[in-house]
Amino acid sequence: MAKSTQATRKRDQPEPGGDRVSARVRGLDARFANGVHALRRVDLELRRGEILGLVGESGSGKTLLGLSLLGLAPPEAELTGGAWLADTEMVAASQETRRIARREHAGAVFQDPMTSLNPTMKVGRQVAEAAGSVDEAEELLGQVGIPDPDRRIKQYPHELSGGLRQRAMIAMAIARNPSVIILDEPTTALDVTLQRGILALLQQLRDELGAAMLFITHDLAVAAEVADRVAVMYAGRIAESGDPGEVFHHPCHPYTSGLLNSRLALAGLVSAGEVATLPGEPPDPRALPPGCPFEPRCAFAEPACTQELPPLVSAPRHGGADACIRSEEIADQLVPRLDPATSTGVPAAASPASKGGGAPAAALSLERISKEFHARRQHHLAVDDVSLELAAGGALGLVGESGCGKTTLLRIAVGLEDADSGEVRLGAGGAPQMVFQDAGASLTPWLSVYQLLDERLRGEGLESSAREQRIRETLALVGLRPEIANARPHELSGGQRQRVAMARSVIVPPALLACDEPTSALDVSLAATVINLLHRLRRELGVAILFVTHDLAVARAVADDVAIMDGGRIVERGPSEQVLRNPRSDEARRLVEAVPTMERAWHS
Repeated sequence: MAKSTQATRKRDQPEPGGDRVSARVRGLDARFANGVHALRRVDLELRRGEILGLVGESGSGKTLLGLSLLGLAPPEAELTGGAWLADTEMVAASQETRRIARREHAGAVFQDPMTSLNPTMKVGRQVAEAAGSVDEAEELLGQVGIPDPDRRIKQYPHELSGGLRQRAMIAMAIARNPSVIILDEPTTALDVTLQRGILALLQQLRDELGAAMLFITHDLAVAAEVADRVAVMYAGRIAESGDPGEVFHHPCHPYTSGLLNSRLALAGLVSAGEVATLPGEPPDPRALPPGCPFEPRCAFAEPACTQELPPLVSAPRHGGADACIRSEEIADQLVPRLDPATSTGVPAAASPASKGGGAPAAALSLERISKEFHARRQHHLAVDDVSLELAAGGALGLVGESGCGKTTLLRIAVGLEDADSGEVRLGAGGAPQMVFQDAGASLTPWLSVYQLLDERLRGEGLESSAREQRIRETLALVGLRPEIANARPHELSGGQRQRVAMARSVIVPPALLACDEPTSALDVSLAATVINLLHRLRRELGVAILFVTHDLAVARAVADDVAIMDGGRIVERGPSEQVLRNPRSDEARRLVEAVPTMERAWHS
């Protein structure tokens, strides 16, 4: 039955070229010497005047696909098939031909503008190198919405906010009026208000320039808001593509449905409750199965799914395409949880209870904390007279725009910064521990996981066998297999590194676990896994959690209470559901209104 279904459904392979196509790949395949098969005969096209959202889990091949279109794939990648940027085939072209094609036809914007901008060169000079003159650079900065461009061109990148740096990168990307712009997670590091501005800018530039944009993101709501078309990638393949309203409303591939159901939505989410996750993990790209790569994780799999790689063919429930041989049979069962009236969590976690029936003891008390920074004869009051208390075993989310002071306050709480005034009091128990956004950078690269964890146990006076037992138990607690102990950080996935960072933080149980944006760079499935892990650590170890994030849905999923910060002060605090459902302060309302939603896709 599955084979006859394949035979009657049309392949989604439009003819190459045409006036509307600015870039395309045909049968693009990418392998590395270490056995990684990163792209597997991918077909995709970018059309003039459209934004194509490319979504999927980490390691699915999204970034490599974008780099291949630019002719910037790593030199160790063995590419076959074709990738056309305008009329230049970038796989077989010489390095010089690729460089000319990029200069004439392409622009690119990446996640972290600080790694793309030269920190020693003024912004105006950098944009001028792309635009041709300082006057044109100033005009471009104004076009992308940077206020006072005549002043900004004289500043260095570090003197601009994150949102302004990203706008400067966009100015450089559009300087030569490109026909194709590749955007790789350009809003991931931005708070929701900055993100909203960048998304609106990109849509404006799409209309003004008529360029084709490939917008790579792991945030489905961002893709729904900004994209005219979406393509969902899994294990180096396109699993589903089409109009975002149709794909997200009527998914035909079980993977797309799974991503939608593990996504955190602010509307309808139960506070501090565990969230749905995709079962299992993506396949090892060095040992991909012969059949559908999603089969080991799929509730609808049957023996035929293991036999051959399913082609991308017309979808049964929308005008796009999917790569599931059973989609006609199962599509009606793939109902995404997008309705705001439907919870994406389970009942909320219980608030910490006191042992003696009174108020729980405090894990952290901050009293009238202030902190000022001085740079280039300028003064910046990062934290202004803040007092707060976090109960033992409780969870508090610190939320606010970039620069509001939340990370500085977090660092003061754990002793990584000294306050200028005020008092920090910690409750009984182990010393506070910190989990950072970039787990890879926080783990010593030359140490194995075992050595990283053993290092934390050295001062506990335990025998070698007892330390080994504690390491096995802690790895199990964070959901890692025992053999992970022999690996080094670079051998682990992003989600595994984040779990190792948490294991290191709790192997000697702290009274307070401070988390600085630990999910912001993770795809939806990994973020849900980390959130559930935090619930488990809190439940089983009694750890109090102080959680900094710019993602309000994450704050609501993790924390009992949220505190909204603005200008170094707490402007609103209360139960997370109450504050985020009915915000009272202007800042909280602005944050809630800026949260990307599936509404655009749902009603399109």
